[in-house]
Amino acid sequence: MVGIKSYGAHIPRFRLDRNIMQMALLFLGFAPLRGEKAVANWDEDSITMAVAAAKDCLRGEDSGKVDGCYFATTSQTYSLRQNAGIIAAALDLNTNCRTADFTDSTKSGTAALLAAADAVSSGSLNNCLISAADCRVSKVGSNGDYTYGDGGAAFLLGKDDVVATIDGSYCTTHDFVDRRRLEGERLEHMWEERFIRDAGYMKFIPEAAAGLVKKYNLTAKDFSKVIYACAFTGAHAALGKTLGLAPEQVQEPMLTTVGDTGVAQTLMMLVAALEDAKPGDKIMVISFGQGCDAMYLTVTDKIAMIKDKKAIKRNLANKVALGSYEKYLAFRKLMPCEIGIRGEETIFTSFSIISRESREIYGMVGTKCKKCGTPSWPVQRICPNPDCGAVDQMEAYKFSDKLGDIFTYTSDFLAPSIDPPASYGFIDFKGGGRAGLDFTDCDPNTIKVGMPVELAFRIKAADEKRAAINYGWKAMPIVA
Repeated sequence: MVGIKSYGAHIPRFRLDRNIMQMALLFLGFAPLRGEKAVANWDEDSITMAVAAAKDCLRGEDSGKVDGCYFATTSQTYSLRQNAGIIAAALDLNTNCRTADFTDSTKSGTAALLAAADAVSSGSLNNCLISAADCRVSKVGSNGDYTYGDGGAAFLLGKDDVVATIDGSYCTTHDFVDRRRLEGERLEHMWEERFIRDAGYMKFIPEAAAGLVKKYNLTAKDFSKVIYACAFTGAHAALGKTLGLAPEQVQEPMLTTVGDTGVAQTLMMLVAALEDAKPGDKIMVISFGQGCDAMYLTVTDKIAMIKDKKAIKRNLANKVALGSYEKYLAFRKLMPCEIGIRGEETIFTSFSIISRESREIYGMVGTKCKKCGTPSWPVQRICPNPDCGAVDQMEAYKFSDKLGDIFTYTSDFLAPSIDPPASYGFIDFKGGGRAGLDFTDCDPNTIKVGMPVELAFRIKAADEKRAAINYGWKAMPIVA
């Protein structure tokens, strides 16, 4: 039976208190939502968050067996370059892996999940990875500005050792215009909120739920958890009553702790439900966006095999207050900031080099000496071990999943950065190898020699002149 073999999630560590937003935007009216929202760091976007979620999902799995990689988002970095291809390169998946982007609707995440399930069911794919992430930008002071949060989720689908089977689905489609963005626009437009709530969420979600239970001869009471997307807290509670659900059946939507994560919302809620699930539990999932995708899953006894995932609980616990709405605006490039004359230097992007050395740059794949076992990055022809020096005796060696310790570091206030100081240094990897890397998600006041780190796929720099975002791996302190 086709089902979920593994799952993962990513929530950025920064949280922005909506009270701070309210203080800055009081002249525009009152905030529609309280609590806090997750905010991506300046070097994060939908691609990097998808990689982080997928990396968490593939922890303990054989990535060499993954033959499909689907990516869903409404905030795609590239409109004419496959985003899923960048993700596959970062994860160092095989080049014969099928990749595809799903976009333009907030139900694209479940569309990707259902497409992957169909591919595995038909036998055209054996192990398909689905990642979904959104990092949406809305007009200052708008409903989206307050409610949108950043995050991602990932699932590995297959037929063997599944922790939850995908047992059925029911889909609806309506050309319902709630949010829209034309080609070339960055900021979204939103229609009247009451119309979206009453004619959208309150109508389409019950329709999809009723269709699903009727199709498979089920009732609402058969489900341990019911997950449904809704960006309005009051409407979310009202929908639970409309669907005839007991409070304990309704999966918490994380609107006041993370925010509305768009494409990723229902899938992140599914990860949270699976974290607490027991064998035999049935879970209903309903996404929203120009209609609904509804599906139901049954948890198997393999759920106990899922271990050492960051998933939702650990991500929620790992948080740091952003403390400033203005800093959020700077991160999202909604407010021009002076970063010094060094920041005015033009960064040249050579797509020829990126194409030739994609595995080294995006996959963080170096070499390991066959003779003495010494690893090295970047790729070397000659073993750097002075006691060896073997020539052309190298094999590929992946560093992106290795842990390390800080060997030396610098916090540089002169280097151009939207979040100074820029911190960087050398990392000694467990098992051998040393590399010079930028640091991310760290407090420069707490960096120490010997501090344990892991690698995170992040934005290195933007080359706006050539319409390029340059990605690479950075060192990130390990949070217990």
